[in-house]
Amino acid sequence: MRFKANLILLLTALIWGSAFVAQRLAASQLGVLLINGSRFLLGGLILLALARFQMDLRWSKLRWMLMAGGLLFAASALQQAGLITTTAGNAGFITGIYVVLVPLLLLLFWRQAQPWPVWAAVFLTVIGMYLLSGTGEIRFVIGDWLVLIGALFWALHVIVVGRAVEQVDVLQFSAGQFLVTAALDFAFGIPLEWHTAPGFVDAWPAILYIGIFSTSIAYTLQAYGQKYAPPADAAIILSMEAVFSAVFGYLILSETLNWSQLLGCVLIFGAILLAQYPLLAAQRKPVEPAQSS
Repeated sequence: MRFKANLILLLTALIWGSAFVAQRLAASQLGVLLINGSRFLLGGLILLALARFQMDLRWSKLRWMLMAGGLLFAASALQQAGLITTTAGNAGFITGIYVVLVPLLLLLFWRQAQPWPVWAAVFLTVIGMYLLSGTGEIRFVIGDWLVLIGALFWALHVIVVGRAVEQVDVLQFSAGQFLVTAALDFAFGIPLEWHTAPGFVDAWPAILYIGIFSTSIAYTLQAYGQKYAPPADAAIILSMEAVFSAVFGYLILSETLNWSQLLGCVLIFGAILLAQYPLLAAQRKPVEPAQSS
């Protein structure tokens, strides 16, 4: 069962990595907010159906959906906007920095001390981002900066979700946050981007892929995989999302990376794995036998 769960998590990472390509293709046809509104509405309705259209909307539950939906709206909008001018590979790796940002935010705002591997990961990330710029100087295109800011919101989203699922049914929470995100996207997207609406004609295949596979199916696969796979397996395998994003960018969009950018990708990927070291150490730590009274 553990091997099967690992394969499911690998498929999840592959779907998420490939979604960067679909998002960039859609961005060439349709406004950012309309793309995200469509994908999250579709994903939310699918998950709502899986939850048998049952939603606990008491404030103690609803506030988590609203908070997570707002963060997801900001993160996804910045990521999608960044994909207009940056590459799918760059976006995948830069977004992956959220794995490093999560423990940093926990330290700064929740006073949770972090072990040395986290600080080493931050150092590697800074060097990797410098090399990934590919210019020999610290200068990103606007898309890279937007994706980087989006990574901060992704990190905050991860923290909120980690607390929310302890109090809210997973399917109901996911459906709720997606529907909140879709409502925000359409609220801003209709008045600001309606002139791009004819792009739905060409963008709908990418939107269907993102909404069905990346949004609803992948999150369900992740939950199922992590039900049977140990934390160490899940952390490493899901980090492959960044690698898959670069691979699909190369295969489908003919995007290329020079040697320094490849090294930057390796360092960032290494930082993502290094940030998971505490999970690996905890997984290997033997359990002490209970003391008899």
